[in-house]
Amino acid sequence: MTSVTEASPPRRPAGRTPDGARPRRAVDHGAWFLVLPALLPILVLSVGPLLYGILLAFTDAQSGRTEPTQWIGGLNFRDLLHDTLFWESFRIGLVWAVGVTVPQFLLALGLALLLNQDLRLRWLARALAIIPWAMPEVVVGIMWRLVYNPDAGILNETLRDIGLGGGRDWLSGLATALPAVIVVGVWAGMPQTTVALLAGLQNTPRELHEAAEVDGASAWRRFRTVTWPALRPIALAITALNLIWNFNSFALVYVLTSGGPGGRTRLPMLFAYEEAFRYGQFGYAAAMGCVMVAVISIALAVFLAGRLRGGDDA
Repeated sequence: MTSVTEASPPRRPAGRTPDGARPRRAVDHGAWFLVLPALLPILVLSVGPLLYGILLAFTDAQSGRTEPTQWIGGLNFRDLLHDTLFWESFRIGLVWAVGVTVPQFLLALGLALLLNQDLRLRWLARALAIIPWAMPEVVVGIMWRLVYNPDAGILNETLRDIGLGGGRDWLSGLATALPAVIVVGVWAGMPQTTVALLAGLQNTPRELHEAAEVDGASAWRRFRTVTWPALRPIALAITALNLIWNFNSFALVYVLTSGGPGGRTRLPMLFAYEEAFRYGQFGYAAAMGCVMVAVISIALAVFLAGRLRGGDDA
């Protein structure tokens, strides 16, 4: 005698209601109280000043005025469109940001690959590599001013010793000021990029490299097929952050050249600082800040979109 079993009803997919729709999650209002301590500093110290700066850009706020601040609409932005000095500083800022970010990444990548090898005293080399990152920008600027000193700087002294002349004032020359400052920017910012890339290298499974080596892959092929795909997300993130940080640089360039000579190193942040705190044009300086935030945000969005699209195609 055979037993007949009834067919069991089809199971409903997990997380769905009988009609096939996903259930709505109940909002846990208590979670907001846990997030609030982290949100308050952001709102007070970041969002609040940003909104106030945007509002200030539409006024004629100036220092030392006895008359009330007036709402002038887009007058500051109209004047800014015809300010050739500002757009020249913007061009210098882009040259500075790209000129620092690209060598910074390439040198940091090479250093990270080196520090990832099994070397003697590797711990000491890693500690020395992050020293520039631990130094305040003001100290870095003062130190490199001494290096570039035209009379007793170590750079000119070295050039004299090897018979290549010397005595050049690197930070005051119209042709050498910006390249000299870019060298300092690369040196000062390379450690943080190195640390990020080194962390990515250490998270790459060693078995993949060993398998590729067994298959006879060369060092370049192992880098291209194993190392770089693992590093690509980190490289994208750190490059984007470096572009933002470098474009918004202030202290390092201010200590080195104060924007000179002849405005050759006057970055947009320096220009806005001078307008606000030297000439007292707070509304006009706030308009500069709004334009800088808008333009760098658009450029960054285009850059990230292109890199992400390229990664998806690969």
